[in-house]
Amino acid sequence: MEYRVLGRTGIKVSPLCLGAMMFGWFGEQSPERSAEIIGRALDAGINFIDTADVYSRGQSEEFVGEALAKAGARDRVVLATKCHGPMGDDPNERGNSRRWIMRAVEDSLRRLRTDYIDLYQIHRPDPDTDIEETLSALTDLVRSGKVRAIGSSTFPAYQIVEAQWAAERRGFERFRCEQPPYSLLVRGIEADVLPTCAAYGMGVITWSPLAGGWLSGRYRLGQDVPRSRRAERIPGRYDMSLPANQRKLELAEAFAVLAEESGLTLIQLAVAFTLNHPAVTSAIIGPRTMEHLESQLAAADVRLSADVLDRIDEIVPPGVNVNREDAGWQHPALTEPALRRRTTR
Repeated sequence: MEYRVLGRTGIKVSPLCLGAMMFGWFGEQSPERSAEIIGRALDAGINFIDTADVYSRGQSEEFVGEALAKAGARDRVVLATKCHGPMGDDPNERGNSRRWIMRAVEDSLRRLRTDYIDLYQIHRPDPDTDIEETLSALTDLVRSGKVRAIGSSTFPAYQIVEAQWAAERRGFERFRCEQPPYSLLVRGIEADVLPTCAAYGMGVITWSPLAGGWLSGRYRLGQDVPRSRRAERIPGRYDMSLPANQRKLELAEAFAVLAEESGLTLIQLAVAFTLNHPAVTSAIIGPRTMEHLESQLAAADVRLSADVLDRIDEIVPPGVNVNREDAGWQHPALTEPALRRRTTR
């Protein structure tokens, strides 16, 4: 497998990153079967694993830590995790404050059975916390040796720039990479996030190359839409009464036809597309089963022709998110009217 440098860190990672979100009670509940998937990924040349404390409330990290410890593979894996999401009922058991980051990293280290994290990421922006507060805490973690590099996830372009400026101004460690959503159906980051990351020499680790399952081959015109826990948890991305989701179904069908004409599976087309962008370092694949993993491994070797890429642009133009809900994070002003309206007397 051809390895790529993560931004300017000098760390070399595989173009496919094994995402562990589906390990734990939310997906694969057996630590043994999860370990088998991790072992197969390592055998295939994947050296990059991404998880987060919030995935199955820590169980994903526990499964990953146990598997790497038993395999004696910790030192040959670039291990990434994240903090931000709620880990309890206490309002301070979440967010991007120094208070929470310092506790969250210790919890992750314990669950992962390691004394250092290669890449520690802030899972989402936090409008309530100054970015300097967050970077100050992360800088202390890097200088203490508990964290090797830091990154952001699903940050809009202006906040990526703000964080870079704050780091330079205050002498803090800077975000070395960004982890945004990117797929054939979710191309919004092409307009701003990807050029911004390229300008600052940041690596890009894209999540959901299969658009949350829409590009897995399970969603086809004329067939019943599959039910899933994810659809129940985030209905805005799956509710078929919404025109944007109806449109996704139509477009997924068009991509399935293009994949067949190109001699590829839809999964291979989708994952290979995300890896084709020059700003992208690695794409996260998040298998729940061994079959899911096997169906995605071959995508690392697929090279899409200019003709195929042109056809893709005709189906979904560059820079377009078919459904705004798929962007992963929206500023609260878009959902809370009080933040975008002047009060009247």
